[in-house]
Amino acid sequence: MSDRPALRRAPVIDVHAHAVLEVGPGAELGTSPDGTPFYRVGDYVLHGVRYAGTPFMDVDLRVAAMDEAGIDVQLLSPNPLTYFGRLEPGAAAAYARAHNDALAALAARYPARLLAAAQLPVQDVAASVAEARRAVRELGMAAVYLDTDPAGRTLDDPDLDPLYEALVELDVPLFVHPSPLGPDGPPEDPRLRRFDLDLLLGFARDETLAVAALVFGGVLDRHPGLDVCVSHGGGAAPFVAGRFARAVGKRAWAGDRLRENGFEHYYRRLWFDTHVHDADALALLVARAGTGRLVFGTNFAGWDSGAHETPDLDPALLAANAARLLRRKEWLPMTAPAPTA
Repeated sequence: MSDRPALRRAPVIDVHAHAVLEVGPGAELGTSPDGTPFYRVGDYVLHGVRYAGTPFMDVDLRVAAMDEAGIDVQLLSPNPLTYFGRLEPGAAAAYARAHNDALAALAARYPARLLAAAQLPVQDVAASVAEARRAVRELGMAAVYLDTDPAGRTLDDPDLDPLYEALVELDVPLFVHPSPLGPDGPPEDPRLRRFDLDLLLGFARDETLAVAALVFGGVLDRHPGLDVCVSHGGGAAPFVAGRFARAVGKRAWAGDRLRENGFEHYYRRLWFDTHVHDADALALLVARAGTGRLVFGTNFAGWDSGAHETPDLDPALLAANAARLLRRKEWLPMTAPAPTA
């Protein structure tokens, strides 16, 4: 359960691995009288998922489980339940600072195995820029994490442009992952309260909306050096990519550069993780997005974890992609297959 020696094979790099820290403002970790564990944030209660005494919270158990699953490196990311997008800005900044200090310290216990992504108080963009700079320059964090609709904004909101400029300056990627329905999540839809559809369908909806905001909203044009990775293969975007492309050529809201370059040009500039659950979904993602910006992800230790699943893609290709995304040239394999565009 110690840092592994240098690998001759391509390392397995998992970019979708949430960590759960001690509870934050308005949150509670506990056990119901019937013995069922719960995690509460405001009015949202997640039942039946045990965090205490699991790899989510115990870093030694995490690394042991990584060894069992054959995973060499993980990027630890904030828990989507604790984005706290509705906190008062000062409290949000204080929480983000404490969270990042704790997560960076956790990753530092296994520096060859773990990296960390920063949480930001995105309701205050200037504070987010300052915290991103501190997290990267002082704490050594490798990425930044945002909700698909951070603090009620869409990702193409011009107010976020200073943050995107800072990420390009810092040379770190942005990871985008939705939050469940609740006080800090998207507007509540009672239909998504049934059958856990906020997780099963709601995430895919929000990831698709994130792709639309990033492409249609001109974020990638305004910030050509920005690398953005969207979770779960970008939701339903591979399925509706043709419809999105048709709209760019037909609808009045499509700007000149979007119409000139086409939807696919910008869509293939986004990065996506491979946590899509089946080979057919992955094949559709590859057909639409290519392989050059796909990275391995598992939702490690989660209810839908794919920790022991091997995507039907060359591991050396996925490792090379992750090395480029996370700016870790030392992880690049000696040889790697050429990605498709």
